Amino acid sequence: MKYKKWAADYIFTGYEMLQGNHVLITDETGVVVDIIDKNEAGDDVEVFRGILSPGFINAHCHLELSHLKGFIPEHTGLVDFILKVVAGRHFEEEKILDSIKMAEDEMLQNGIVAVGDICNNTLTIPQKTKQRLHYHNFIEVSGFPPFVAAKRFEKSTTILADYISLLPTTNSVLSPHAPYSVSPDLFQMLNNETANQTITIHNQEINGENDLFLNRSDDFLRLYKEMSIDISFFEASGISSLQTWLPYFNRNQKIIAVHNVCTSDADIEFAQLQTTNHKSQTFYCLCPNANLYISNTMPDVIKFMRHHCNIVLGTDSLASNHQLSIWEEIKTLQKNFPDLLLATILQWATINGARALGMDNMLGSFEKGKKPGLLLLSANVTRLV
Repeated sequence: MKYKKWAADYIFTGYEMLQGNHVLITDETGVVVDIIDKNEAGDDVEVFRGILSPGFINAHCHLELSHLKGFIPEHTGLVDFILKVVAGRHFEEEKILDSIKMAEDEMLQNGIVAVGDICNNTLTIPQKTKQRLHYHNFIEVSGFPPFVAAKRFEKSTTILADYISLLPTTNSVLSPHAPYSVSPDLFQMLNNETANQTITIHNQEINGENDLFLNRSDDFLRLYKEMSIDISFFEASGISSLQTWLPYFNRNQKIIAVHNVCTSDADIEFAQLQTTNHKSQTFYCLCPNANLYISNTMPDVIKFMRHHCNIVLGTDSLASNHQLSIWEEIKTLQKNFPDLLLATILQWATINGARALGMDNMLGSFEKGKKPGLLLLSANVTRLV
């Protein structure tokens, strides 16, 4: 068997940044064989300027919304953004399918090897059958009025059946959209259905989400009115959004909470106490460019680090981002949090993301037997290690 030998200024393993005196060895198909000292590597080593890294994991994306690139202006705020997304779902199918393909092309070109993808329909299935990227499909379930719970659940399980049938080697699971769009009855149905599975939920993207559950106020009331949703049944829980929805899941689910812009220290501590093993079961996905696009806000990243949280990265959709690039998310994080080490953020983008999606047996790090993809990153960045 022939081997390939790779060296650069640095090698990021998925866990740590190694100096340039190491050589990564793979077979011809990209399967990792070893990392050794350059003095033991012999000849035929390909040497590059920059950082060698495993492929990126995009833990949160809406591939089916790719046709909305540039359709929604920046800084509309979340409520108006949601209303425009709903209006924008009525495009011609051919345009939607073409946009899905182009978006997947873009992710491949930007070094993404796996995606946690939100699905409300089956339009992404034809592209996914080509198996160019690894996908974990989250079939999104929503329905705030209790009386629609059974109907919405049935509709989503039908979509899930199509994913399981047509993409049999890909993980697909039901997941709640957001606390403000899922009723207690629907949460309970989802809890029963998703035992021991990996699910995701949009969490605390704006302050108004917490206000809704604390005192039944803020802009979400306008959302329900605009969408003709009667919420006369709804009573505020008197506690934060996260502390309201998280207890619904008690069947050993691994949970990827997405956005977390307004998640407090108390919320994180609550999650750590609520979850059987929060170190392996709770992940916080950051989508900084989408947060800036929609509401010009950012999560307090240092807060999550202080609590030793599992952090992963996502791009969200082209409806809320100018590109699908984890590298651009990394650069935004370093710009806004200049003390962050690149090695730390790269861990979020590689092995942490692979663990969150249950793909760490094959992706996320340069470990023997894995085929994680191989990226060459610019060394012109700050705070490497």
